[in-house]
Amino acid sequence: MLSEGLIFDLDGTLTNSDPLHFAAYTGIAKRYGVIIDERCFRDRISGRTNAGICQDLFAHVDPAEYQKIADEKEALFRHLLAGRLRPIAGLGALLAWGEQHGCGLAVVSNAPRLNIVAMLAELKLDKQFHEIVVASELARGKPDPLPYRTALDRLRVPVERAVAFEDAVPGVQSASRAGIVTVGLSTTFGAADLKRAGAMLVVGDYCAPALLEFVRSVLDGR
Repeated sequence: MLSEGLIFDLDGTLTNSDPLHFAAYTGIAKRYGVIIDERCFRDRISGRTNAGICQDLFAHVDPAEYQKIADEKEALFRHLLAGRLRPIAGLGALLAWGEQHGCGLAVVSNAPRLNIVAMLAELKLDKQFHEIVVASELARGKPDPLPYRTALDRLRVPVERAVAFEDAVPGVQSASRAGIVTVGLSTTFGAADLKRAGAMLVVGDYCAPALLEFVRSVLDGR
């Protein structure tokens, strides 16, 4: 049993992939008469499951088409990402610290498995994590706490010895509702939104001076 865990969302948390998701969604949505601007993307798309997004944005479309819409969008996203992903600043140092201290490392994402695999490979992090939790393969995705509870179970880490990292309101809600102390990354949402959702600390990236001491204090039970 691992004694400590660091659990990460993927999009917007390990890498700033939102511009590519935005481009993919705007391209696909136009085919169905839906115009997506940056506010729509942030408030109605970012951090949500494809099922929820389709029900919200494409209510005028036959629900039988939702999976096709989602598949087209994700295929376009994977086409766009080659050579364009970079890790959030300071991520490598934090992962190295976690590995040196025997932390279980996991990814929890609402993204489909094909995206997760492609993105981690692009970031050269495909061998870094002990567990990958694909929310779409569970009964419920974020903001439900099930994905993060599943990560804790698979890592066999007690909730009081784990820290989660999230950039979107649904993800922060998911992790905090699972009882995990959560750090918000302000790559997508503002600090106030993330704190209202349950984030205990909000940082711009993993180089923030207060971050490592905060993580240590949680894992040490202080």
